Amino acid sequence: MRIISWNVLSSYEEKHPETKVPLSRWRTVVKAAKWASMEDVRAAAPNAKILNGERARFEIAGGNHRMVIAFDFVRGAAFVKFIGTHAEYDRIDALTVALF
Repeated sequence: MRIISWNVLSSYEEKHPETKVPLSRWRTVVKAAKWASMEDVRAAAPNAKILNGERARFEIAGGNHRMVIAFDFVRGAAFVKFIGTHAEYDRIDALTVALF
């Protein structure tokens, strides 16, 4: 899958170095994926929380940071909608957030 707004994640990991390795692992998995549904996402990332038919939440660095990704399975794209601390995540609506 193509990751849209990877530069947002790169900038985030510069500010939060503890996320560098987990985000790199996540990127490797997603770039190699050929997901066609949320069931494929769940199988590859069982700790991800499926929010609806297109969005999932991933915990980064032991759950201290969270990321919301919207998937377009037809186009093979993963759109970064949000990344922030757990506390910042608690203040957003993960189903509608579109910060990037």
